[in-house]
Amino acid sequence: MEMKKAFTLPTCKTCVKIFDELKPEQHGCEVVDIKAEGIAPEDLDRMKELAGSYEALFSRRAMKFRSMGLADQSLTEADYRRLILEEYTFLKRPVFLFDEQVCVGSAKAAVQAAKESLIG
Repeated sequence: MEMKKAFTLPTCKTCVKIFDELKPEQHGCEVVDIKAEGIAPEDLDRMKELAGSYEALFSRRAMKFRSMGLADQSLTEADYRRLILEEYTFLKRPVFLFDEQVCVGSAKAAVQAAKESLIG
């Protein structure tokens, strides 16, 4: 069975707008509320495999990035993984995870790629 998961934060206006456009649940996509459900380590590891790094999945826009003093630190891949698992806001959103593809963030190209994978 094909994997289709969408990781989102329902309070994120950008995510809501993208989900209103793509309607992932209508295309057999499991929607994961990262605040309520968290991010499973195996899902994050699969995202990393497809994205190439944990850093590619990490949001520097998260308010905690500055408040935790992370902007001044040199972070490793292990740090990025640990931070995303500890604090859901560090996941760049939304993330669409498919068998052979991950679409990360709200950039036009990422949203278009997710749309093509969802709708076919």
